[in-house]
Amino acid sequence: MRVPRLVGLMAMDAREAATARGVLLAAPDRPDFQRTVVDYVVRQYPPPGVEVPRGAVVTVWFDFTEGEGGGGAGVREPRLPAPGGGGLQRELDPPPQGPFQAVSG
Repeated sequence: MRVPRLVGLMAMDAREAATARGVLLAAPDRPDFQRTVVDYVVRQYPPPGVEVPRGAVVTVWFDFTEGEGGGGAGVREPRLPAPGGGGLQRELDPPPQGPFQAVSG
């Protein structure tokens, strides 16, 4: 049997899909997994489509780990008019003119 795609499903839907396909679920970041309802699966192992025996355990996660996803990338389409240039240069005062004094610590 093949592992179902669980990423993107709510916890309750992931449990139903796993049961229908004959695999068991484990959720290391949710000790109360059996009561979890509306949290979404963000990662799974083994990945979807992998051949496993009936009763195999598929691990699912509901939280992103450090540096993984969750960045809220959103839609990146061009917006017109484009913002003006300058960035921080417009925010900072120009440096003082003349000799600089070394600071020792």
